[in-house]
Amino acid sequence: MKGNWHRKPAGAGYELGKWLLSRGSLTSLIRSKCDDFSVREVSSRFDRANLDELERVGLRQGESALVREVYLCCGERRVVFAHSVAARSSLLGNWGALSRLGGHSLGSTFLSKPGIVREEMEFLAISRGHPLYRKSCRLLRHPPQKLWARRSLFRDENRSILVTEVFLPLILELE
Repeated sequence: MKGNWHRKPAGAGYELGKWLLSRGSLTSLIRSKCDDFSVREVSSRFDRANLDELERVGLRQGESALVREVYLCCGERRVVFAHSVAARSSLLGNWGALSRLGGHSLGSTFLSKPGIVREEMEFLAISRGHPLYRKSCRLLRHPPQKLWARRSLFRDENRSILVTEVFLPLILELE
């Protein structure tokens, strides 16, 4: 499914908007509000990117990429579903260890390194038709009608990784 990502999260509401618009490390922000932070890896494998990711990562349809998915958790509460995509050609330099992160945060491992540039964030309210909605909600008892997601491309020389963060309902309990 190809989504129409936007430059602003119009309609997200004030409380969720604060989370969506935060520019720093999401991991650091969650840690500041949670005594028991953890990253739970769901998968890290070569797979196809979602249709709305192909152009951003420089992939052709059907071409595989490294796809890593994790939950950012506060105790037992899953608050964010994170989905990262990197073309095989990007798995050098800073991104070389991406497939071996396990339960470590992408943000704390790579994104603060010198030379890594974060492009502008994009926002989308995703619903049942979007593949990331289904993946994000698979462990929720009562999935909401929509979830807000943000994504941005991180660049290091000619290599890049697209990071999408889907904010789950329990994120608002961290205020």
